[in-house]
Amino acid sequence: MKKTEQLFESLMFQSRWLLAPFFFGLIIAIMAMLVKFGKQLFTLVLALFGAAEHDVIISILTLIDTALVASLLLIIAFSGYENFVSKIGTGEHEDRPAWMGKVGFSDLKIKLMGAIVAISAVELLKAFINADNLTNTQLGWRAGIHLVFVVSGVLFAITDKITEGKDGGH
Repeated sequence: MKKTEQLFESLMFQSRWLLAPFFFGLIIAIMAMLVKFGKQLFTLVLALFGAAEHDVIISILTLIDTALVASLLLIIAFSGYENFVSKIGTGEHEDRPAWMGKVGFSDLKIKLMGAIVAISAVELLKAFINADNLTNTQLGWRAGIHLVFVVSGVLFAITDKITEGKDGGH
């Protein structure tokens, strides 16, 4: 019976590698975001002298939005891989991000929520800049959705703080 238990536990432990393709897929998604970013940047440069000021600002906000999403994907891919699959063996490489190896699942949720709020804020700002093309109802819905994200983020942080206090930070 002990051998069966050891085999089962070994299979369970090795099954963590089933997550690796998900995290690799996020890296591929970053490449897709790079293509989108390049296309948007190229469009911005071509239209720079002929576009209205608010169109330029919206294009720049779209670039920021894309960079935020790509950064979020990288954080999720690295942190998720290190938390659930295996440590990334970069040693003491000088370019190793300071947060690598230090972002736990709880931290990852907070970073994810913070990034969602930031992305939502950029989208809301784009909507307000382009308010002439939207109804008050549409603007209200966007502001309301953003507010839900903000409140959710605060509640996540409060919940993590309470949980952290209960178990001594573990």
